[in-house]
Amino acid sequence: MLQLKKSVRLEALQRPFRQSLELAAQLGACAVEINARTELRPQDLSQTGLRQIRKWLDDYQLKVALISYPTRRGYHVSEDLQRRLDGARAALTLAGQFQCRTVSLTSHPLPAAEDLDSRDRLVEALTDLANFSWRAGAWGALRTGAESTDNLQSILQQLPEHGLGIDFDPAGLVIGGQDAVAAMRQLGARVMHFRARDATRDFAAGRGLEVPMGRGSVDFVALLGALEEHQYQGYLTVDRQTTAESAAVDLAQSFEYLDNLFG
Repeated sequence: MLQLKKSVRLEALQRPFRQSLELAAQLGACAVEINARTELRPQDLSQTGLRQIRKWLDDYQLKVALISYPTRRGYHVSEDLQRRLDGARAALTLAGQFQCRTVSLTSHPLPAAEDLDSRDRLVEALTDLANFSWRAGAWGALRTGAESTDNLQSILQQLPEHGLGIDFDPAGLVIGGQDAVAAMRQLGARVMHFRARDATRDFAAGRGLEVPMGRGSVDFVALLGALEEHQYQGYLTVDRQTTAESAAVDLAQSFEYLDNLFG
C-alpha cells in the first residue's frame, strides 16, 4: 500500500535555512527538499558544516527527501558542460552524504530527434551521471515539465536502467499543456520522486497556472493509484510558488489535502 511520506521544498517556505527546517517539522513534514545551488552548495560545505546540518535535521526529526540541482542549460549544450556535470556529481555526492537517494536534474527542452549531435551528447552526459550515481549512493532524476513525455521517454530508453529516473511534477506537465495521467502511464516505472503540486490551464491566456492543491486539473487520485501500482516507496513533496507571508498557510493546506486523500 502507498504510504504518505510528507516532504516540503525548503525554499518554498522562504525563511532562513534553520528556520525553514523548524517550520517544516511544525507543518508535519518528515523530510525536506534542499537546493544544492542556492541553499547548500557542496563546494561551500565543510565537514563541520555537514555535521551541523545533520544535527539540525536530527533535532527536527527530518530526513532529506530530495536534493535538487537546477541548471540554466541542458546537458546537451556543449558550453560549460563539464561544469554542469561536475556540479551534478557534487550534488549526487551530497545526497549520498545525507542518505538521500534522489537528485532532481532539470530536463530542459530536449534536443529534437533529428539533432543527432546534441542527442548523442545528452545521452553520453546522462550515462556518465547514471554510472557515477552508483558510487555516490543516489540516483539522478529528470524533472518533468514542458518537455514532451514521448521525447523524454525516448531519451530514457537509451540510458542505463540504473542510476537515472524521473522527478514527476504533475503541475509542470499541466502548465506545459500535457496530460499528467498519460505521462504517468509512460513514465511511472521510473518515478523516483513525486511533487504534490497542482495547476490548471488558462485557455484564454494560452498558458498554465499553478493553483492550490485540489483546485486545478491534476487528478491526484489517479496518479497516487498509479504510484501504488508501481510500488512507489518515496516521498510526496509539497511545493508552492507563493509569498513569504502566506507560505506556511499555503503549504499547510497542501498537507491537509494530502491527508484527506489518504483519509
